[in-house]
Amino acid sequence: MTALLNDDLAQASAEAGVALTEYFVTDTAKWVWQYRVNQLTADPGCAGWLTQTVVAEPEGAVVGYAGFHGPPDEAGMVELGYSVAPVHRRQGYARAMLTELVRRSVAEAGVRTVRVTVSPDNAASLATISGFGFVEVGEQWDEEDGLETVFEVPV
Repeated sequence: MTALLNDDLAQASAEAGVALTEYFVTDTAKWVWQYRVNQLTADPGCAGWLTQTVVAEPEGAVVGYAGFHGPPDEAGMVELGYSVAPVHRRQGYARAMLTELVRRSVAEAGVRTVRVTVSPDNAASLATISGFGFVEVGEQWDEEDGLETVFEVPV
């Protein structure tokens, strides 16, 4: 993540073991990397819960990144997030990422609730989460994304 923050795609790709694209050094992505670096600095134990590169199999294309906003909180809630590079959108990757994140949540003994937040005008993301049992539980203001609708599903 530090290499990405420094616009060093070659180093970041070497560390990740896959060829990362310019999508990983956009302003939005850099905001994510900085946030996650700060989380890791404060709590190195949360590393396994944070954002990771997503590689489509079997073709090996790096299609985006996904993960959790951190380990389960005291109530057993995890919030997930995912982002698909524009060139790979509308090909089912977001739904596949969501499926895997929910699957991992179900497999973790300490997780009782999965949360996702979506901008109310993001029709694609709202369509992606449909069919997973998420229920709207409120709204929140995100410093980076603005107004978001909060959805949860019990595990």
